[in-house]
Amino acid sequence: MERRRLGRTGLEVSRLGLGTMQWGRGVDAATAGEQLTAFLDAGGSLVDTAALYGDGRAEGLLGELVDKLGCRDDLELVSKSGLRRRGEDVVRDTSRGHLLTQLDRTLAALGTDHLDLWLVHVWDDATPAEETFAALEHAVRTGRARYVGVSNFSAWQTSWAAGWLAARPDHVQVAATQVEYSLLRRSVETDVVPAAAAHGLGLLAWSPLGRGVLTGKYRGGVPGDSRAAHPEWESFVGAYLTPARSRIVEAVARAAEGLDVSPTHVALAWLRDRPQVGSALLGARTTDQLEHALASEHVELPVEIVQALDDVSEGAR
Repeated sequence: MERRRLGRTGLEVSRLGLGTMQWGRGVDAATAGEQLTAFLDAGGSLVDTAALYGDGRAEGLLGELVDKLGCRDDLELVSKSGLRRRGEDVVRDTSRGHLLTQLDRTLAALGTDHLDLWLVHVWDDATPAEETFAALEHAVRTGRARYVGVSNFSAWQTSWAAGWLAARPDHVQVAATQVEYSLLRRSVETDVVPAAAAHGLGLLAWSPLGRGVLTGKYRGGVPGDSRAAHPEWESFVGAYLTPARSRIVEAVARAAEGLDVSPTHVALAWLRDRPQVGSALLGARTTDQLEHALASEHVELPVEIVQALDDVSEGAR
């Protein structure tokens, strides 16, 4: 698999990454092990997780598998902190104390002394930004994170983080921003992508298949075994099951038919090659789904198809 420098840093990552949001919850230990093995066999190296993924079980499961396979040196481990459970609710907390405590727990769960990339999971209005960014700086200074970044930040929040850290004595570079980005969600191109380019950040794109809609599985309705049929995910996926976005899905399907590949491959190849994108994160429920998505590595879209998809998805900005 092709590797890329992440933004203007020396960190190299695979251009397809493995997401673990459902590990320990919708994805059991056996399937997670199959997925990690398949990902490594395909030449993948960037694995993305977070403190709360899998109801807090994903990091521990990933750590067990990395230890079992002895593959730590083959991976770029990425994790995120800044969310916590308060009773039944998930709340934002990017205070220095919580971030660094969560980071230490992450390292223990993963069985490593450092993350290759540590991200603040969300912006938190209740915490002074300087306090949050100082925690990132401290993590780099103490060796617990090789690189740092942000997640789900707006353009001005991203610029603030990059500018503040760069102006500090340690001149810490913000390496990446993780955002939702796909043919069905191009709004980040308006401001976040230009901000990332200006400050030398790479993009880690989550939900590159438009919450699963770009696979084409919903073209004939909502399958009973799909996420859109589950009460927990119905509104999340349903937001993209609109007439306007259906036109984009149909265009992807037509392109796929013409190229004799799948809609998944077309959608991922389009996203993978957008400016600033360092890695597209694949979150699969089954190993077959992951292996199918990984096969997009070998798909190159003709310029004419890229332009056609750009045109039809313009409204998703």
